[in-house]
Amino acid sequence: MDEYVCPICGNTDTKYLGFRNGKVYCRKCITFRGQEAIGDFRQSESADYALHYELSDDQKRLSKELVSNFINGFDSLVHAVCGSGKTEIVLEVISYAISHNLKVGFAVPRRDVIRELYLRFKSIFENNKVVSVYGGHAFKLEGDLICLTTHQLFRYPHYFDLLILDEIDAFPYNGNEVLQAFFTKAVRGHYILLSATPSKEVIDSFSKNEKRILNLNKRFHNHPLPVPRFSIHSGVMSYYHLIQELRRFLAQNKPIFVFSPTIDTCEQTFDVLRLFFKNTDFVHSKCSDRNERIDKFRKGLTKILVTTAVLERGVTVKDLQVIIFGADHPLYTSAALIQISGRVGRKKDAPTGEVVFIAKRETNEMVEAVREIEFANKSL
Repeated sequence: MDEYVCPICGNTDTKYLGFRNGKVYCRKCITFRGQEAIGDFRQSESADYALHYELSDDQKRLSKELVSNFINGFDSLVHAVCGSGKTEIVLEVISYAISHNLKVGFAVPRRDVIRELYLRFKSIFENNKVVSVYGGHAFKLEGDLICLTTHQLFRYPHYFDLLILDEIDAFPYNGNEVLQAFFTKAVRGHYILLSATPSKEVIDSFSKNEKRILNLNKRFHNHPLPVPRFSIHSGVMSYYHLIQELRRFLAQNKPIFVFSPTIDTCEQTFDVLRLFFKNTDFVHSKCSDRNERIDKFRKGLTKILVTTAVLERGVTVKDLQVIIFGADHPLYTSAALIQISGRVGRKKDAPTGEVVFIAKRETNEMVEAVREIEFANKSL
């Protein structure tokens, strides 16, 4: 037969094609089926937004540049360090697009982040309809601003005049051809990509004239990014030093994330720590009650939370300290280590904190993460 192109994800690889009742179907995206947005939502005539704090001069500058790029038909990449306030930077262009009767979406790879973003955007755009769409929650598909996971973009073919994608380098979007095809197909106008650690391929793709890169190497409060400290130990000694670091932070009444590379190591680390600390819990992607566990941590009911990459992004906790236990694990790229380090010092009234890499050995990824953070700090 002639070359088949899947109308959902664009797949042309015949090994993923099947036949049912004489019709071709694609196994790459067969699970992505459901109601699609029909585009009949009547947009609000304005989108005034309310912030209870002032943007920095750099945030204001980038905000204006994004609006200018959008008006002039350019796609944009915002390459900004963790904690620089990327969400605040896109508010003005969102407001502009909604006020001009354009369809706007804000997508991220993970549903946990969408839940938080939805509440945040709802409080900012008080007079507009903000909806959230993620797996198991696709009851309302259209509004002035649609917050959705990248998995749900299949519901919006050729729909968005402005589509903002945050965390472009995060799992499961990064390297997923199906999700990337959903994103491309959902854009009928222009897009904005947000990332603290974009890949070289993404940066290179923005070298064309119709695309623009906006850089921001400062956090909104102008304090430096925390530079990780190495603690090289193995076996029992690695646990000894982990416990010592935790005791030191707890003596200062600081909340702590202990990152672990896999679900198994996460639970193993928790099993050890709960022998020494009562106020300890763990969370990973298979915890059905992870929202409740995270809420307990936010409220201070637990002080130590052992976690996998599910809390690598999109989480802001005042006075948070971070330990990466097993920082030399192959899963930890320099980009992942930078993102995790960026959980620290995100609040204006608590702009500092510590990041500790506990590992059996130094890796190139660990060294590169520190090098990138120190380079960003030089611009302060």
